[in-house]
Amino acid sequence: MKAIVIQTNQPGQPLAWQETAAPNYGADEVLVDIYTTALNRADLSQRAGHYPPPPGASTILGLEMAGKITAVGAQVSGWRVGDRVCGLLAGGGYAEQINLSQQLLIPMPNHWSYEQAAAMPEVFLTAYVNLFMEANLQVGETVLIHGGAGGVGTAAIQLAREAGCRVFVTVGTADKAARCLELGAELAVNYKEQDFVAAISEHVGSPQAVDVILDMVGADYLPRNLSLLKLRGRIVFIATMGGGKVEIDIRQLMGRRLRLIGSVLRSRSLEEKITIKENFMRQFWPKLVDGVIHPIIDVVYPIEQANEAHQHMADNRNIGKIILRVREG
Repeated sequence: MKAIVIQTNQPGQPLAWQETAAPNYGADEVLVDIYTTALNRADLSQRAGHYPPPPGASTILGLEMAGKITAVGAQVSGWRVGDRVCGLLAGGGYAEQINLSQQLLIPMPNHWSYEQAAAMPEVFLTAYVNLFMEANLQVGETVLIHGGAGGVGTAAIQLAREAGCRVFVTVGTADKAARCLELGAELAVNYKEQDFVAAISEHVGSPQAVDVILDMVGADYLPRNLSLLKLRGRIVFIATMGGGKVEIDIRQLMGRRLRLIGSVLRSRSLEEKITIKENFMRQFWPKLVDGVIHPIIDVVYPIEQANEAHQHMADNRNIGKIILRVREG
């Protein structure tokens, strides 16, 4: 089969679409012909050598896919060759085929395109586990989502909105702010033009304005994030784009009983991922099928243009997901 291979011996470590070994599938796994996959920030980090795949995972980039089952293992039940599916991966999405546990498969709604399906698993499950399982977001609470116009951000806005929460976001352009407001954010702050702490505090009428913060910036934002949290507020860290080390006053955490939560999805065990998927499906899958919430797609590139797709993400131009089309369907 063909897959994207990182050319580690060349400047910039370019991506090449070339022949590589096909995956094997186990007794409780299926083999899927991939039609589409999608970009995540983790792909850029792995390409740069900063985010190696977990032990045993494919070294090929790609944390989600949509496609059609082409073979099933001897112990697989409930799935058959020809079923259209999507799913969360630990790696291997930038390829023509992938092997996947039957328990991680998600059926594609009949009216969905492969592009829509590939835009869903990683960002919606990331948003779900961190807002609802890690931070225990409750009806009526207020959540601040940094990077609101990205893949995780656009998913998190919709999930929090449907859960009956107030949603604030930070973004970098007016277009991104407008899109977040359309998706259900109550307030979108352009961090390049305004201090988000002052803007949110003024909007709420209190310096301590939010219950939960979904943060991908890290060190650069932590002091300001802490100042915004209400009593028993929670911050969930899902990336450290602004650095990983910072000094804090622990007494501030103690006085307001604040919680700082670190979280990853890719390296979790299969059992954890199955639980996350099943909880998400129970709570939000009907809303996805009905179109009440939906994946946001920015642009679709053919897989041969993976380098251009990565640059599009590196330039922070996307609103929602960047899709790679592996085959027509």
